[in-house]
Amino acid sequence: MDEYLKRIGAARPPRPDAESLHELQRRHLLTVPFENLSIHLGEPIVLEERALIDKIVGRRRGGFCYELNGAFAALLRSLGYRVTLMAARVFADGSLGPPFDHMALRVDAPDPWLVDVGFGRFTHRPLRLDLRTDQSDSGGVFRLTETDEGDLDVLKDGEPQYRLEQRPRALADYEATCWWQQTSPTSHFARSLVCSLLTEEGRLTLTGRLLVRTTRDGRQELPLTTDAEVLAAYRDHFGIELDRVPVLSAGRPGHSGEV
Repeated sequence: MDEYLKRIGAARPPRPDAESLHELQRRHLLTVPFENLSIHLGEPIVLEERALIDKIVGRRRGGFCYELNGAFAALLRSLGYRVTLMAARVFADGSLGPPFDHMALRVDAPDPWLVDVGFGRFTHRPLRLDLRTDQSDSGGVFRLTETDEGDLDVLKDGEPQYRLEQRPRALADYEATCWWQQTSPTSHFARSLVCSLLTEEGRLTLTGRLLVRTTRDGRQELPLTTDAEVLAAYRDHFGIELDRVPVLSAGRPGHSGEV
């Protein structure tokens, strides 16, 4: 886990408190990209702690929610935090995705916090799970509201992001939906290529052959015309070394909206 801390540029916290948790989440978001490249490189995604940590720390890759939050949970536990995996269903076009569509974390430090390093454009710091008022974050204004069934709807700037269960889960519970995310033609991750990273100025995203940089001053787009340029962008901007360009099953680099 010392190597994991080095990977995200964080010092070992003196105690498992909220202040250290906030900094660990921010460092993770700034250094470990949200990406679904394994799906389009033919790499199996194994939901086992050792495999997840090896990918992020040993291979210096990123991942999507199950991988990022699964590995981060292992790091936080090693530092003395009490961590619970929780399942969520993502809102899209006014409807909810399948069960176990998303993984998020409850971390007690000692108050309960919602921690999520695997949802792209989301909070930069943890949210209090027990508050039902607006919580301001540099990523937006967030609010958690209870549903009639006892779940929590997580809203960003008034728009629902996902519906969070409050019961504890295990990594194995997500395997079926993780497989669906990789293989279904209706899965967003199977239909798109994305690699995205929070920056101090905003966000940097590579979708297919389009590199997008967003800052407070606006948005800049840079089309990449050759495989060499794409591989260099993965390496130079995201720290990901690839020997070939990921392609969609259709056989051509994909492009989707920015995360």
